[in-house]
Amino acid sequence: MKASVIVFPGSNCDRDCKVAVERSTGAAVSMVWHGDSELPAGTDLVVLPGGFSYGDYLRCGAMAALSPIMTAVKAAAARGVAVVGICNGFQVLCEAHLLPGALLRNARLKYICKDVELDVVNSQTRFTAGFAGRRTVRMTIGNGEGNYFADPETLDRLEGEGQVVFRYRDNPNGSARDIAGIINAGGNVLGLMPHPDRAFEADLGSADGALLFQSVMASA
Repeated sequence: MKASVIVFPGSNCDRDCKVAVERSTGAAVSMVWHGDSELPAGTDLVVLPGGFSYGDYLRCGAMAALSPIMTAVKAAAARGVAVVGICNGFQVLCEAHLLPGALLRNARLKYICKDVELDVVNSQTRFTAGFAGRRTVRMTIGNGEGNYFADPETLDRLEGEGQVVFRYRDNPNGSARDIAGIINAGGNVLGLMPHPDRAFEADLGSADGALLFQSVMASA
């Protein structure tokens, strides 16, 4: 199995994602520079990591969404390759229109870094099947712009079509309808603000994130 972690200028969780995927799944992981135009052949999973791509200038993820590698990421997503965007990666996916909605400043306009409990709203996805019926998981957030927003019609559609995957049990940032993570209509693109890459071993306080990576790689 092969995974590719995209590295943007300002990424600070790219290596975290590489280590998390390697240790969780045993997959071979390539680090792919944002200026490249192609993904490695045979990539089963693309990870857009957290961080502050391009220093969060303009809008979080807006400049990264225009990086050359994103053309290849979009093409891979269209072919059904699994793509996960974590924190800033979620912002990039929204800016690239691979997921609907936007991430706004946190409700209290403060950076928040802490463990959070999440409800697994849809356990029948490529990313959550491995949770084996567990309804609650623990991960970590670290963001200043994690407030998910979409218009009511879009939110209704996400809810009605099972595209809300994770929901905060105690909403830390004001996200609409407590949404912490969503998938696209095709079920192969996931964006979430909490970090599974910071919760993949018990020594980190939770190993729940490992189940996400294991789930998606098992589905490839």
